[in-house]
Amino acid sequence: MNFPWHYYLMAGIYCIGGLFHFLKPRMYIKIIPAYLPKPRLLVILSGIAEMILGSALLFPEIQGIALAGIILMLLVFLLVHINMLTSKKAGLGLPKWILIARIPLQFGLVYWAFYYLNAYVPAL
Repeated sequence: MNFPWHYYLMAGIYCIGGLFHFLKPRMYIKIIPAYLPKPRLLVILSGIAEMILGSALLFPEIQGIALAGIILMLLVFLLVHINMLTSKKAGLGLPKWILIARIPLQFGLVYWAFYYLNAYVPAL
């Protein structure tokens, strides 16, 4: 099945985003909430998850599972966005308006994945 270009863009964004967990791990470690254990491991696992889920979007047999996984992953990542908003250290010196804007953006990304899940994928 051929998808619109933005479906492939989504796959690329998650693959590249996951790769950055390995290229810039210290940045990601800084934004992990303090109450979560083993931040380095969480950064590695989340990077692997992003790359696997992004790649899985390209395989029709598992794309529904990948889209559902992306939605769940994005909802879990809300913890990080809230932590960045409430912790000066985790905020990485970004302006408050950017940190606030990231939260609705996260829901936009959830909607984007949900759109494909409903529009193109048969019932799981």
